[in-house]
Amino acid sequence: MFTKLLIEVHVASNAEKAWACYTDPQHITQWNFASPDWHCPSASNDLRVGGKYIARMEARDGSFGFDFEGIYSAVEQGSSLSYGLSDGRKVEVRFQPTAEGTRVEVEFDAENENPIELQKGGWQAILNNYAKHTDQQ
Repeated sequence: MFTKLLIEVHVASNAEKAWACYTDPQHITQWNFASPDWHCPSASNDLRVGGKYIARMEARDGSFGFDFEGIYSAVEQGSSLSYGLSDGRKVEVRFQPTAEGTRVEVEFDAENENPIELQKGGWQAILNNYAKHTDQQ
């Protein structure tokens, strides 16, 4: 059993632009890292049920890296997507239009190796990078 965690940001963009910045690999590589000493040198995204999402995450000094992968279980163009990770955890992303732009919520199952607050902080830092990137587009 996994603990569900929820993080969110608000972007000053409509849902269409927010979706594109979240799902287009050219955008993903610009924001998908938790701290400046990491980066995302490559990403691919087969945005359909059964399709695979892959983002390569690496320390900038080359000391460590891994592929973050998920298989889509649901895709509602422009409004939500869900995917499963290889360890059985689930992730759901929702795009909700607001008067000022779009609220993006990410609900994810925590893994069992690292403290909850560390995981939540890391995922939130990535989502904050996404919001900064999206607002600069």
